Amino acid sequence: MARPREFDIDAALERAMQAFWAKGYESTSLDDLCEATGLGRSSLYAAFGDKRGLYLRALGRYEDGVEERIAAALARPVPVRKAIAAFVDRLIEDIVSGPGRRGCFVGNCAAELARGDRGAATRVRKSLERIEAAFRDALARAKAKGEIAASADVAALARFLTAGIQGLRLVGKAKPERKALNDIAATMLRCLK
Repeated sequence: MARPREFDIDAALERAMQAFWAKGYESTSLDDLCEATGLGRSSLYAAFGDKRGLYLRALGRYEDGVEERIAAALARPVPVRKAIAAFVDRLIEDIVSGPGRRGCFVGNCAAELARGDRGAATRVRKSLERIEAAFRDALARAKAKGEIAASADVAALARFLTAGIQGLRLVGKAKPERKALNDIAATMLRCLK
Protein backbone atom coordinates (compact mmCIF):
# COMPACT_ATOMS: atom_id res chain seq x y z
CA MET A 1 0.00 0.00 0.00
CA ALA A 2 1.36 3.41 -1.00
CA ARG A 3 1.95 5.99 1.69
CA PRO A 4 -0.41 8.96 1.52
CA ARG A 5 1.13 12.29 0.55
CA GLU A 6 2.14 14.33 3.52
CA PHE A 7 2.31 17.72 1.80
CA ASP A 8 -0.02 20.24 0.24
CA ILE A 9 0.28 19.61 -3.48
CA ASP A 10 -1.26 23.00 -4.37
CA ALA A 11 1.22 24.83 -2.16
CA ALA A 12 4.13 22.86 -3.65
CA LEU A 13 2.88 23.60 -7.17
CA GLU A 14 2.59 27.30 -6.34
CA ARG A 15 6.17 27.38 -5.04
CA ALA A 16 7.43 25.49 -8.10
CA MET A 17 5.59 27.95 -10.34
CA GLN A 18 7.30 30.85 -8.55
CA ALA A 19 10.71 29.20 -8.99
CA PHE A 20 10.19 28.58 -12.71
CA TRP A 21 8.76 32.05 -13.20
CA ALA A 22 11.75 33.67 -11.50
CA LYS A 23 14.49 31.71 -13.29
CA GLY A 24 12.94 30.13 -16.37
CA TYR A 25 12.72 26.47 -17.28
CA GLU A 26 16.33 25.84 -18.27
CA SER A 27 17.89 27.75 -15.37
CA THR A 28 15.72 26.14 -12.70
CA SER A 29 17.47 23.03 -11.46
CA LEU A 30 15.92 20.08 -9.67
CA ASP A 31 17.75 21.25 -6.56
CA ASP A 32 16.05 24.65 -6.95
CA LEU A 33 12.68 22.93 -7.22
CA CYS A 34 13.34 20.73 -4.20
CA GLU A 35 14.38 23.78 -2.18
CA ALA A 36 11.37 25.83 -3.35
CA THR A 37 8.82 23.10 -2.68
CA GLY A 38 10.45 21.58 0.38
CA LEU A 39 10.21 18.16 -1.27
CA GLY A 40 12.87 15.57 -1.93
CA ARG A 41 13.51 14.42 -5.48
CA SER A 42 11.57 11.19 -5.06
CA SER A 43 8.50 13.03 -3.70
CA LEU A 44 8.78 15.60 -6.48
CA TYR A 45 8.92 12.89 -9.14
CA ALA A 46 6.11 10.90 -7.53
CA ALA A 47 3.83 13.95 -7.35
CA PHE A 48 4.63 15.64 -10.67
CA GLY A 49 6.64 13.29 -12.87
CA ASP A 50 9.64 14.90 -14.48
CA LYS A 51 10.77 18.54 -14.55
CA ARG A 52 8.89 19.24 -17.78
CA GLY A 53 5.70 17.77 -16.34
CA LEU A 54 6.05 19.96 -13.26
CA TYR A 55 6.70 23.00 -15.46
CA LEU A 56 3.57 22.37 -17.52
CA ARG A 57 1.51 21.89 -14.34
CA ALA A 58 2.93 25.16 -13.01
CA LEU A 59 2.05 26.84 -16.31
CA GLY A 60 -1.50 25.52 -15.97
CA ARG A 61 -1.73 26.97 -12.47
CA TYR A 62 -0.56 30.34 -13.79
CA GLU A 63 -3.02 30.21 -16.70
CA ASP A 64 -5.94 29.55 -14.35
CA GLY A 65 -4.93 32.48 -12.17
CA VAL A 66 -4.57 34.84 -15.13
CA GLU A 67 -7.93 33.80 -16.53
CA GLU A 68 -9.56 34.40 -13.13
CA ARG A 69 -7.94 37.85 -12.76
CA ILE A 70 -8.94 38.93 -16.26
CA ALA A 71 -12.49 37.62 -15.85
CA ALA A 72 -12.84 39.42 -12.51
CA ALA A 73 -11.46 42.66 -13.97
CA LEU A 74 -13.79 42.50 -16.97
CA ALA A 75 -16.85 41.60 -14.88
CA ARG A 76 -16.72 44.85 -12.93
CA PRO A 77 -19.91 46.94 -13.31
CA VAL A 78 -18.14 49.69 -15.26
CA PRO A 79 -17.74 50.35 -18.99
CA VAL A 80 -15.35 47.88 -20.62
CA ARG A 81 -12.76 50.56 -21.42
CA LYS A 82 -12.61 51.53 -17.75
CA ALA A 83 -12.36 47.88 -16.68
CA ILE A 84 -9.52 47.19 -19.11
CA ALA A 85 -7.77 50.43 -18.12
CA ALA A 86 -7.89 49.42 -14.45
CA PHE A 87 -6.55 45.95 -15.31
CA VAL A 88 -3.68 47.43 -17.34
CA ASP A 89 -2.95 50.02 -14.62
CA ARG A 90 -2.60 47.15 -12.13
CA LEU A 91 -0.16 45.36 -14.46
CA ILE A 92 1.89 48.54 -14.76
CA GLU A 93 1.90 49.02 -10.99
CA ASP A 94 3.14 45.43 -10.55
CA ILE A 95 5.89 46.00 -13.11
CA VAL A 96 7.04 49.29 -11.63
CA SER A 97 6.96 48.02 -8.04
CA GLY A 98 8.91 44.87 -8.90
CA PRO A 99 6.88 41.65 -8.98
CA GLY A 100 5.69 42.21 -12.55
CA ARG A 101 9.22 42.47 -13.88
CA ARG A 102 9.34 38.71 -14.32
CA GLY A 103 7.03 39.17 -17.28
CA CYS A 104 4.17 36.88 -18.13
CA PHE A 105 4.82 33.20 -17.41
CA VAL A 106 3.02 32.31 -20.66
CA GLY A 107 5.11 34.79 -22.63
CA ASN A 108 8.26 33.51 -20.95
CA CYS A 109 7.31 29.95 -21.92
CA ALA A 110 6.71 31.08 -25.50
CA ALA A 111 10.16 32.66 -25.63
CA GLU A 112 12.02 29.82 -23.93
CA LEU A 113 10.31 26.55 -24.85
CA ALA A 114 7.63 26.91 -27.48
CA ARG A 115 9.93 26.93 -30.52
CA GLY A 116 11.44 23.54 -29.73
CA ASP A 117 8.68 21.87 -27.72
CA ARG A 118 5.45 21.16 -29.55
CA GLY A 119 3.56 20.45 -26.33
CA ALA A 120 4.66 23.75 -24.77
CA ALA A 121 3.79 25.59 -27.99
CA THR A 122 0.30 24.11 -27.90
CA ARG A 123 -0.12 25.14 -24.26
CA VAL A 124 1.01 28.70 -25.01
CA ARG A 125 -1.36 28.94 -27.97
CA LYS A 126 -4.29 27.66 -25.91
CA SER A 127 -3.46 29.99 -23.05
CA LEU A 128 -3.39 33.00 -25.34
CA GLU A 129 -6.68 31.83 -26.87
CA ARG A 130 -8.25 31.72 -23.39
CA ILE A 131 -7.10 35.27 -22.66
CA GLU A 132 -8.32 36.42 -26.06
CA ALA A 133 -11.70 34.75 -25.47
CA ALA A 134 -12.13 36.59 -22.16
CA PHE A 135 -11.52 39.91 -23.90
CA ARG A 136 -13.71 38.94 -26.85
CA ASP A 137 -16.63 38.04 -24.58
CA ALA A 138 -16.31 41.29 -22.62
CA LEU A 139 -16.02 43.33 -25.80
CA ALA A 140 -19.07 41.61 -27.31
CA ARG A 141 -21.08 42.52 -24.20
CA ALA A 142 -19.78 46.08 -24.41
CA LYS A 143 -20.68 46.30 -28.09
CA ALA A 144 -24.22 45.09 -27.33
CA LYS A 145 -24.51 47.85 -24.67
CA GLY A 146 -23.22 50.49 -27.07
CA GLU A 147 -19.99 51.07 -25.10
CA ILE A 148 -17.87 50.55 -28.21
CA ALA A 149 -18.65 51.21 -31.86
CA ALA A 150 -21.25 49.01 -33.51
CA SER A 151 -18.75 48.45 -36.33
CA ALA A 152 -16.00 47.25 -33.96
CA ASP A 153 -14.44 43.89 -34.81
CA VAL A 154 -14.42 42.37 -31.31
CA ALA A 155 -12.31 39.38 -32.37
CA ALA A 156 -9.59 41.64 -33.80
CA LEU A 157 -9.73 43.93 -30.77
CA ALA A 158 -9.42 40.94 -28.43
CA ARG A 159 -6.35 39.69 -30.34
CA PHE A 160 -4.84 43.18 -30.26
CA LEU A 161 -5.41 43.56 -26.50
CA THR A 162 -3.92 40.11 -25.85
CA ALA A 163 -0.86 40.98 -27.93
CA GLY A 164 -0.66 44.44 -26.36
CA ILE A 165 -0.65 43.06 -22.84
CA GLN A 166 2.03 40.53 -23.76
CA GLY A 167 4.07 43.36 -25.26
CA LEU A 168 3.55 45.54 -22.20
CA ARG A 169 4.76 42.72 -19.95
CA LEU A 170 7.80 42.13 -22.18
CA VAL A 171 8.76 45.81 -22.29
CA GLY A 172 8.29 45.94 -18.53
CA LYS A 173 11.00 43.31 -18.09
CA ALA A 174 13.55 45.46 -19.89
CA LYS A 175 12.28 48.99 -19.25
CA PRO A 176 10.11 49.12 -16.12
CA GLU A 177 9.47 52.86 -16.41
CA ARG A 178 5.97 54.07 -15.61
CA LYS A 179 5.91 56.78 -18.29
CA ALA A 180 6.86 54.41 -21.10
CA LEU A 181 4.40 51.77 -19.90
CA ASN A 182 1.61 54.34 -19.50
CA ASP A 183 2.24 55.53 -23.08
CA ILE A 184 1.88 51.96 -24.35
CA ALA A 185 -1.31 51.46 -22.31
CA ALA A 186 -2.85 54.73 -23.50
CA THR A 187 -2.21 53.78 -27.11
CA MET A 188 -3.74 50.33 -26.55
CA LEU A 189 -6.85 51.80 -24.94
CA ARG A 190 -7.46 54.22 -27.83
CA CYS A 191 -8.75 51.27 -29.86
CA LEU A 192 -11.77 51.06 -27.56
CA LYS A 193 -13.43 54.37 -28.46
